[in-house]
Amino acid sequence: MNTIMRKSVLGIAGLAFAGGVFAGPATAHAAPSVESTPVAVAVQADTPSVDEGKLIPHGVQGAQSHVDLSDEQVTNVKAIIAATKKAGMDERAAVVSIATALQESKLENLGHLGDRNDHDSQGLFQQRPSSGWGTVEQITDPEYSTTAFLKGLKQVDGWQDMPLTKAAQTVQVSAYPDHYAQWEQQAADLVAEHWNS
Repeated sequence: MNTIMRKSVLGIAGLAFAGGVFAGPATAHAAPSVESTPVAVAVQADTPSVDEGKLIPHGVQGAQSHVDLSDEQVTNVKAIIAATKKAGMDERAAVVSIATALQESKLENLGHLGDRNDHDSQGLFQQRPSSGWGTVEQITDPEYSTTAFLKGLKQVDGWQDMPLTKAAQTVQVSAYPDHYAQWEQQAADLVAEHWNS
């Protein structure tokens, strides 16, 4: 009887051990003390979160697109956010700006594309020197081009209460006005991730 009982206890202990190993590092290496504080909690306390309701106040419209970003594209996201803050505008303005740049250039600071160019459009927002957006050097500078876009956005009465695609289209005057909407979720996610970084 002792042998059977010992085998049962060892078997249960073995199952508990195996369960811990297969459950993954979070449970297998859990801190034994209740008093320890996870690092993530301390970091979250130092970084205020972005109000998700401000990012997409009307909900997304239609199917959403997504592109994986390179380091250069993330740098451009951060430049757009910095210019938005410098202009004294909020997170929603950054969402509209990033969604617009995603549609226009996939967040790549494009120079003249030769035969593939849409007239003389360049930069993150595909702004045109011939339409008064600035010189080529200016509109291919992320801070300048974002500031120029935001200046146009500020002139749109009630842009904060418009669907993103209408606000962006009013500034951009695109041949494809509804295409901005597909980038709203990714733009909001990027603002949530980088606004306080």
